[in-house]
Amino acid sequence: MADRKVHCLIFCFLCLFTLQSHIFAQNDSKPRDLIHYGDLVDVDIVGSSEFDWRGVLNPEGYLGGLAFLDDPVYGLCRNEDEVATEIAKGYSKLLRNPQVIVRILDRSGRPASFLYGAVKTPQRFLIKRQISLNELLILAGGITDKASGEIQIIRPPNLTCPQEDLAEVRDRVVTERQESFVAVKKTGGSKLLNIKINDLLKGDEESNPLILEGDMVTVLEADPIYIIGGGVVNPRQINARSEMTVIRAIASAGGFSKNADEKNITVYRRETSGTKVIDIDLDAVKSGQMADFVLQKYDVVEVSQRGGDKRKIPPVIRVDDGAVKNVFEMPLRIIE
Repeated sequence: MADRKVHCLIFCFLCLFTLQSHIFAQNDSKPRDLIHYGDLVDVDIVGSSEFDWRGVLNPEGYLGGLAFLDDPVYGLCRNEDEVATEIAKGYSKLLRNPQVIVRILDRSGRPASFLYGAVKTPQRFLIKRQISLNELLILAGGITDKASGEIQIIRPPNLTCPQEDLAEVRDRVVTERQESFVAVKKTGGSKLLNIKINDLLKGDEESNPLILEGDMVTVLEADPIYIIGGGVVNPRQINARSEMTVIRAIASAGGFSKNADEKNITVYRRETSGTKVIDIDLDAVKSGQMADFVLQKYDVVEVSQRGGDKRKIPPVIRVDDGAVKNVFEMPLRIIE
């Protein structure tokens, strides 16, 4: 119940924070008219249909296939007018005052972004406007109580266009493509962002980045601890928080049930050599004769009822965690 209340408070806070951020974003937004990978681009040479072209950027970012041009035209992260001006300059050697119109016909081929992990509804997103992390979390129904407190964003290289001066973008992208091969081999070329959920809730701007095409956003899940046996009210899986003790874990499972054997609690701990069995006497803990036992991730705590037989072999926990097996099968949502 307490976890559900915390989740509701987090969801409400994110909603309010997102509304405020969206209002400011509307007042300071930039047109998203840059050419991206996957865009269907149309080049119309007015009055000369034989030079017209339609297609997508090649892997190097150029409009491949424009006929009779001496040099290829770079299109990645440039706007339609800028590309049209360069094409007109190239064709001026063949045509008199060529008029060139460049249009992005279809943006649906842009790479999708992914959001999964400890969220209500893992989804793919086709982003057509600026959107921040907190708004994306709201669209996915908010964070679940399985969240560990951290969000990880993996940003592949060159799948989106930064919001900066167009000439600087072109020069920087060309330079990076020429010089980054060795760095990509060492690092994989992707950027990794680690964000604390608490910082996001506090309104820290750096913890609420814009989500770009191709971003892989994971709300990391906490490692589990399992509370089982007829001696607890609600046997369940709980999150492995710092300093999670046996007494706190049993309380998280609803406390002791009737006829619980508080002197006979067993912790099963997985180790490389097998399963370690640890017997705990809670009466001794409560009387101060021994410290409360601190649990580790994947521990199994079994509370039996009085008179029951002690388990001879460690329990086998079968858990359907609902994890997404294939992110490309998640539902796709268009953000316009």
